[in-house]
Amino acid sequence: MITETSRVGVPADWPATEERARAVQDALRARVVLDETGPEPGTGRVTGVDVAYDDERDVVAAAAVVLDASTLAVVAEATAVGRISFPYVPGLLAFREIPTVLAALGALSCPPGLVVCDGYGLAHPRRFGLASHLGVLTGLPTIGVAKNPFAFTHDEPDAPRGSTAPLLAGTEEVGRAVRTRTGVKPVFVSVGHRVSLGNACAHTLALTPSYRLPETTRRADALCRAALRDAR
Repeated sequence: MITETSRVGVPADWPATEERARAVQDALRARVVLDETGPEPGTGRVTGVDVAYDDERDVVAAAAVVLDASTLAVVAEATAVGRISFPYVPGLLAFREIPTVLAALGALSCPPGLVVCDGYGLAHPRRFGLASHLGVLTGLPTIGVAKNPFAFTHDEPDAPRGSTAPLLAGTEEVGRAVRTRTGVKPVFVSVGHRVSLGNACAHTLALTPSYRLPETTRRADALCRAALRDAR
């Protein structure tokens, strides 16, 4: 399979300050759609996106890998390489990633279907993580599947695979801890855009037949790291 690669710069109107980035989050957050269920797990296509950085060289590489949702076979893949577009600020990481992720998605040879981000959607201090940001900008259904719970609390899910526990901001459920492997640390699932939380959890389980992390994330992670090595 040939991997399409794009090279991108920082958009001319991209936020340059924390204040401006937060204002953009505030403006876009109102456009998140929370009343749609989203595609059924195991149907159509599902795409993983991920990024890798070389801060010393000011380079970021993004990858998008499309899988057939029923077989998890790779259908298409693309990468993008560009400059890091924003400094490291917790809660504003999407501004470091969005331009190259959008370029990778745009280089795909087929529609991506549901997009799975290695990060957060509503499980974000401002309720607008990468999955929500990307969903609003593209109109695609998106979910976030993170390795860690960020600033939120949760009880441990029961040990069997498929067990869940609410991820809480006070009394507000912002996502769920989902046990994808029996007895293994859970992942943390949240809605991005145009998908229900229950369906986001079901997709996560459908994408983890053998490992803790979704196949979408595993394959996108490997691809973006390879693209970063090539960019060096």
